[in-house]
Amino acid sequence: MAGDSGCCPTEEDGAESDQQQPLVLQRVEKQAGRSCQTVARHRLKKLCSCSSEKLKSKALDFFPILRWMPRYKLRDWLLGDAMSGLIVGILLVPQSIAYSLLASQDPIYGLYTSFFSSIIYALLGTSRHISVGIFGVLCLLVGQVVDRELALAGYLPEGSGIGSNGSVLLLAGQGNGSVGLECDRSCYAITVGATLTFTAGIYQVLMGIFQVGFVSVFLSDSLLSGFATGASLTILTSQVKYLLGLKIPRPQGWFTLCKTWFSIFTCLGNTNFCDLVTSLVCLLLLIPTKELNDRFKAKLKAPIPFELFVVIIATLASHFGHFNTEYGSSVAGDIPTGFLPPQLPLWSLIPNVAVDAFSIAIVGFAITVSLSEMFAKKHGYTVDANQEMFAIGFCNILPSFFRCFTTSAALTKTLVKESTGCQTQVSGLVSALVLLLVLLVIAPLFYSLQKCVLAVIIVVNLRGALRKFTDIPRMWRSNRVDASIWLVTMATSSLVNTELGLLVGVLVSAFCVLGRTQQVQVLELGQASSREHYEDLSSYRGLHTHPGVAVFRYEAPIYYANQSLFKKSLYNRVGLDPVKEKARRLKFIKQQKKKKSKQEEAANVKSEKQDEAEGTVTLMLDEESRKNLRSIVIDCSAILFLDTAGVNALKEVRKDYEELGVRVVLAQCNTSVLDTLETGGYYPDTGGDDGGQKKRIFFTIADAVRSVQSLSAPNGDCDTRC
Repeated sequence: MAGDSGCCPTEEDGAESDQQQPLVLQRVEKQAGRSCQTVARHRLKKLCSCSSEKLKSKALDFFPILRWMPRYKLRDWLLGDAMSGLIVGILLVPQSIAYSLLASQDPIYGLYTSFFSSIIYALLGTSRHISVGIFGVLCLLVGQVVDRELALAGYLPEGSGIGSNGSVLLLAGQGNGSVGLECDRSCYAITVGATLTFTAGIYQVLMGIFQVGFVSVFLSDSLLSGFATGASLTILTSQVKYLLGLKIPRPQGWFTLCKTWFSIFTCLGNTNFCDLVTSLVCLLLLIPTKELNDRFKAKLKAPIPFELFVVIIATLASHFGHFNTEYGSSVAGDIPTGFLPPQLPLWSLIPNVAVDAFSIAIVGFAITVSLSEMFAKKHGYTVDANQEMFAIGFCNILPSFFRCFTTSAALTKTLVKESTGCQTQVSGLVSALVLLLVLLVIAPLFYSLQKCVLAVIIVVNLRGALRKFTDIPRMWRSNRVDASIWLVTMATSSLVNTELGLLVGVLVSAFCVLGRTQQVQVLELGQASSREHYEDLSSYRGLHTHPGVAVFRYEAPIYYANQSLFKKSLYNRVGLDPVKEKARRLKFIKQQKKKKSKQEEAANVKSEKQDEAEGTVTLMLDEESRKNLRSIVIDCSAILFLDTAGVNALKEVRKDYEELGVRVVLAQCNTSVLDTLETGGYYPDTGGDDGGQKKRIFFTIADAVRSVQSLSAPNGDCDTRC
């Protein structure tokens, strides 16, 4: 009787027992999923429905200028926008001409590109500050594709000793229905560039339609920075031949940087000294003056346009010094005024440039969105990534009919635009007016401008990207993974291939994320002395464990790529590998069986029972080494998700340990993990409402520990006897 009264709980014990009951929460029932046909019908109905309010909203969303222009503060903003647009327009004139050289186009097309993109982005863009136009990296990508297609079409490279149209092709239609028109090298180059630009714009608009602006999140800052720096090295290398006045073709394929430098050193004896001297003088003028602009940009109301001054002086010197005729210096040549009639892309060329256009579309959009979000955050407004996709897409599609090449936002001009008082995209319209004046009146005056001067402008503008090399030690100390991504992307973009560098950077970033899940180890947790909180035993002092119960945490998702590593790490941390233990027991039993004689078959049953008892003793010795481990609690709070392989791994862990008499329970699973466990068939028994005890799932670690302690207590069957 005394034993029974001591075992049966009193009212006080019952109250205390209620407080120790595991936490039970009822899941909210999910709504029944609608069929695919219903969802498709609903979305189609919503898409096709039309009302005046919806049309107005769609128009305002597609043309953001209609939203902010009626609220334009004329007195407060006009002066800043006009000053900013004027200064950026002046800077765009020499840079547009210079970057045409990089894209293997005639100078006039760079001016066209900057003009049209400034107007279109002002109408469609959501950023108030970025400057959209020519960008060095995209010009390089365009130039590589143009040179490749020229070579495939049979056009001889520039400087080959034969006229630029020495191998004229009969193109079957220039996209405007004409057949059999002769097209020289320059004509075919801009046809390739315009077709490439059109295709890239189509990609960007399609991504905007399907609202996949999220792709930009896969291009990290370290990846984009490494890609831009690697491309800058390639750009620098491609301009050296113009600085020296060498006539060497741009190499195709991989390792273009090494091939170019080899050609430069091979032809070094053919250096044009007029171009060399002009390049050195321009470098000595531009580098210090640009540094002064950067150093005193806080005090200057606007940067001094030294590039324009150098272009004007160099053009006058070349014209009156007859550098082209007397010294053989390469000059810009005829730059016509006005606009050419629109022309459709060369449709037959699209399959050849489709892959290149996709990489150009991704790079252009990523740079534009990253810059627009950076300046929007700085000035306290928001931008729409999908609308930016539309804006930059139409900045490529529409100008491509006027023989323009690919555009995106440019950091240098955006910084100038912001620092000179820009408030809205009215500044872009002012810049377009400046370019229009040049296109209609001033452009022919640049006939005698040397190409080496344009190359100097490009090289000087690479200073910011090349300075990234000085930041490598700081990046390495800050985050070695990001620094590694930067280095790999930069090296691949510059030394191997520019487009390949972007792909390799994305893959390296993905593998770095994947690798982090491969390096995670299972942690053993201990309880804080003053409250029910569990943390890593190796990281904090003053934590204690529970006899017979071990608590572990895995801080990564469990999926197909790391499920075996999870099990291995858990077994090592527990100190008891159930697979090896079972194998050892089987081996021990087999060894014992071999010792028995074939004549003692009748006694084999008794012998096997003795062998199993001996195997149990072996296991109990291991349990002693693990402080009589009877239960394992796995904290799943850091497990974001499971896949089928992850659920199977947890099922295997539970099954293997239970065969050795060790109970495994889970705690603190999030709802997505609970759903995956349910659909994956993890639960051994789903009948009844037991607060998760039959399912062995608990909402807190403390509940799990108390539950397994009560189940493994020596007198745990007193309820039954009462």
